[in-house]
Amino acid sequence: MLFTASTVKDSPANTGFFVAANLASGVDHMFVFLDSPRDSDQQQVRESLDSHPHVTCIPTERRSWWQDDRPGSLNVRQRINANWARSVLEPFAWAEWLFHIDGDEVARVDRDAVADVPADQSVVRLPPLEAVSRLHAEARPTAFKRLLDDGELNLLQVLGAIDEPTNQTYFHGHVMGKSGVRPASGTMLTLHDAVTPEGRVEPGHEDPRLQLLHYDAVSGEEFVRKWIALAGAGAARYRPSRAPAARALKTLIAADLPEETRARYLQRIYQLTTEDDTELLADLGLLVEVDPEQDGHSPAPFPDGAAAQLADRIHELSSAPKPPFFAPDAAKDGPGQGAQPRRGPLRRLARRG
Repeated sequence: MLFTASTVKDSPANTGFFVAANLASGVDHMFVFLDSPRDSDQQQVRESLDSHPHVTCIPTERRSWWQDDRPGSLNVRQRINANWARSVLEPFAWAEWLFHIDGDEVARVDRDAVADVPADQSVVRLPPLEAVSRLHAEARPTAFKRLLDDGELNLLQVLGAIDEPTNQTYFHGHVMGKSGVRPASGTMLTLHDAVTPEGRVEPGHEDPRLQLLHYDAVSGEEFVRKWIALAGAGAARYRPSRAPAARALKTLIAADLPEETRARYLQRIYQLTTEDDTELLADLGLLVEVDPEQDGHSPAPFPDGAAAQLADRIHELSSAPKPPFFAPDAAKDGPGQGAQPRRGPLRRLARRG
């Protein structure tokens, strides 16, 4: 079975699409950690997820989950939750893969491609496609930007569509993609990479049939909703090119301004930093058409006895202290400059049961 783990704070409609699209695109079961379970609309999200046969919904309450030690950084909470899920799945042969994705992403995984991954390979990489962003989007987009080569990037720069000929400038979200690991391997998950027990980034297996769809900000309205939510989620890390816009947005959201004024300038920041020239991109043949809900995957049910095994394991690890599940970044060239091998409580907990 193929699993995902995600830390989510989103609307009922967006969460519903997130679940449906991932399950149609190759995922069998989803761990969804509700980051702010007491917020007004999250009870509706929880009720919907609790009744879904292919979702394990975990409300991360400050006291019962975090034991009154909730990390202030969203990035830290995401990593802890993903690696807790990996540890839950580690003993079970039926848990073949776990992918760490965000609530605005879809793991589009061709199951034949997954079956072709060499048995000695413990990590899979999903390169990103980014949904185009329009100020007013009547429906969820099915047009996606792919990573471009140097010639294509140079063309867009000369045409004035991007400031610099880099994919980091062309994409508004990340260009790193996401990773999946075999839970039994002991390999841990950061935001984008997989880290070996020795503290190295594992490059991972890639296949053009394995992709990540990223709905970073599909409209001006969604851009505003997302950044207001991020402003209240605690510290988060952004790549250097995006950090000034992130700081400006947080300043604007926190300012004591009339709502009409705030909305006007939020829209202006969106148009200056995020809105895509979709007509130009389409004319140049740079867009890919994808509708993940039409992929047609039927999620596999748990094997006999597996659901009870999973419930017992979740009960066992839910009360464990959460900090040991954190996986720091690792240097590309090995330990010593990044993460160190994970030992102690996490490894002991992961091997129990």
